[in-house]
Amino acid sequence: MYILIAEDDEFFQKFYKNELEQHGYEVQIASNGTEALASIAQKKPDLLILDIIMPVMDGFEVLEALTKSGEIASLPVLIFSTLGQETDVKHALELGAKGYVNKSFFDFDSLLAKIKEIAGT
Repeated sequence: MYILIAEDDEFFQKFYKNELEQHGYEVQIASNGTEALASIAQKKPDLLILDIIMPVMDGFEVLEALTKSGEIASLPVLIFSTLGQETDVKHALELGAKGYVNKSFFDFDSLLAKIKEIAGT
């Protein structure tokens, strides 16, 4: 399974890329929303793990672009953010995200379980 992580924090990028690769996933990193959309255009991932707060283009803007292009229908998106307010989560889900994991809890097992749930594995 090929996963794209759109995340601007280098620590989270490295930690989750390494952990996911150890579980057999192919992982690519995008540091902002613009890079994420460019990466999706080059090679569509099986799952997009998307941070909300990023420079250049935030996660909500990425979701809106994926919805506009119709890409959201065939690309599962998991929100992975420190934004945990109900309104933010609800907004992301309304834009087509399939789930949400709060990265501030630093719980890799929860992230992995959510990935497997969304991917149906």
